[in-house]
Amino acid sequence: MDTAAVDAYLARIGADRAAAADAEALRVLHRRHLTAVPFENLSIHLGQDIVLDERPLLAKIVDDRRGGFCYEVNGTFAALLRALGYGVDLLAARPYAGKRLAVPYSHMALRVRTVDGSVWLADVGFGKHSEYPLLLDAEGEQPDPGGVFRIVPAADGDLDVLRDGAPEYLLDTRPRALADFEAGCWYNRTSPDSHFTGSLVCSRLTEDGGRRTLSGRLLVTTSARGARTERELAADEVLDAYRELFGVTLDREPVVVDRAPRVVDHPAGA
Repeated sequence: MDTAAVDAYLARIGADRAAAADAEALRVLHRRHLTAVPFENLSIHLGQDIVLDERPLLAKIVDDRRGGFCYEVNGTFAALLRALGYGVDLLAARPYAGKRLAVPYSHMALRVRTVDGSVWLADVGFGKHSEYPLLLDAEGEQPDPGGVFRIVPAADGDLDVLRDGAPEYLLDTRPRALADFEAGCWYNRTSPDSHFTGSLVCSRLTEDGGRRTLSGRLLVTTSARGARTERELAADEVLDAYRELFGVTLDREPVVVDRAPRVVDHPAGA
């Protein structure tokens, strides 16, 4: 990314260029990303291809002001962080569904090194998750507005990421390339067993720490204190809601086809 591309990305998320690639700047960038760029799977249901290459991903997230799922938003966030001077590795993860693990490469997260040598888990592509990066080598509790997190050793050198005592995903600590996630991305956008093919979701953190999620035509709003409202939108309200609440401008309403639609309530996933 050149200087102009970095400036455009920072403007997209409403962040200033920091003086140093340190932990405090990472915290700001992480939260600004979550409040500006929605976690969404709309391309799957609009018939749009998802190309795991830096240039088209940046065009989608920055130029077209869209969101995406983990490979897209964590992939572009990694590019931004590297351009700002951070050390970044792409890590493969497998979300838990109860005690069952998802398929390999079904999630992507980031290992980020700051100028002072601290190492962080950054993840702006898991829906409802931590608002700030987590220390990757700390086994104790890490309180966050999104919950109380722990990162603990698992078998074969992997790590379990827990939120409020429940496992979120199993993290493989070996560095990966973006192309390594092609099979996981293909699975998530095509398989009938993927929750992304049977659901519509567009979700982002609000400035005050709440969350808005549009799942099909169901709009769910939760405040930072947990107060919750639901409203079923009329057909002529949907495109306005995408634009006004999520900053996503579409020319038609995305619709789940060939399967019974499922409601995704403040998602966590790839």
